[in-house]
Amino acid sequence: MTADHVQENRRYWNAQAHLWVTRGEAAWASRAPYWGIWETPETALNLLPESLSGARAVELGCGTGYVSRWMEVRGATVVGVDVSRDQLQTACRLAREYQSSVEFLLGNAELAPLPNQCADFVISEYGAAIWCDPYVWIPEASRLLRVGGQLVFLGNHPLAMLSIGEEGDLVTHHLNRSYFGLHRLDWTKLEVDPGGVEFNLPFSQWLRLFKTNGFRLDEYHEIRAPVDQGPAQFGVPWDWARDYPAEQAFVLTKV
Repeated sequence: MTADHVQENRRYWNAQAHLWVTRGEAAWASRAPYWGIWETPETALNLLPESLSGARAVELGCGTGYVSRWMEVRGATVVGVDVSRDQLQTACRLAREYQSSVEFLLGNAELAPLPNQCADFVISEYGAAIWCDPYVWIPEASRLLRVGGQLVFLGNHPLAMLSIGEEGDLVTHHLNRSYFGLHRLDWTKLEVDPGGVEFNLPFSQWLRLFKTNGFRLDEYHEIRAPVDQGPAQFGVPWDWARDYPAEQAFVLTKV
């Protein structure tokens, strides 16, 4: 039986898909990868190997598929999985326009329609990374990866999740929920910009989860807003994100 958060997030992203077409088109057009809400350049984070020639790669929660395309350009054979049929319509259209061979599959990243040990590289940028239960999707990523393969994912920093106001409009300078209680974050009843169901964990629980599922932590990034001042992004004011990390990225190896 499909978990309730999967059904809710499918509904949410089918409804939101049209709002992400322009961003998806811009990212497909860029040969230089960039990440997250501040469009942090790949040169600052190094989340992708310079060459993925001969590698099999999977993107969990691929949305419009631009990260899958970036991996393909670096030489990988890529499969992108997403729960939203409407998001995948955009991804498939762009794949046709760019004569891409990325395979896009409709599916739940917590139960990916792929065989064991089918991947050398698994990645998620704001896909499974925040919209799937980590106690389910991290073991699933481990199942997909061969020994020596890498898992990379980027999403919200716990501090940002603690600091979102009760009405859901902006990140604030107050802690509004329990750090040790972090797991499921249901935004469906917010007064401002009601969303789906997200997930996050205290850092110690992330580390424990990685170890339990056979991962070694190689790199951890707490991502800062760029030096040049800009407007708030997705409810995160620029000055807040200069003082506190709004995003985090993990680079892991299956051992």
